[in-house]
Amino acid sequence: MGESAVRGQGRGRAGRDRGQVALEYLGFLPILLIVALAAVQLGLVAYAAQQAGTAARAGARSASLDEGVQGACQNAVSDWLADGTSCSPADLGDEVRVTSSVTIPSVIPGVGDFGQARKTATMPVDH
Repeated sequence: MGESAVRGQGRGRAGRDRGQVALEYLGFLPILLIVALAAVQLGLVAYAAQQAGTAARAGARSASLDEGVQGACQNAVSDWLADGTSCSPADLGDEVRVTSSVTIPSVIPGVGDFGQARKTATMPVDH
């Protein structure tokens, strides 16, 4: 009788522990979501910086051929980043320097301003 009574008490406690684990997981879930959103935001920052470099190189290449800089910059980036992309050329005589700016998107729209990613590219002018 003693052995079966001990087994019965153990089963009751295991059932309560499973519920406790579920509650602990639910309490930890918001922290996991915040970490995941932070990782995605960090990826967006890196992607915007990469796209700014691409836009600067395309703009510098276009400016060295005396073609439209802004159009080349916006065409070089992803469509969903093109509206937040701008390029400014500077004539250095035998070279042209283009600085591009790409607005860094936020994971949660309306929350946080992450500024702009800026990159510069220089190319020789093709006479």
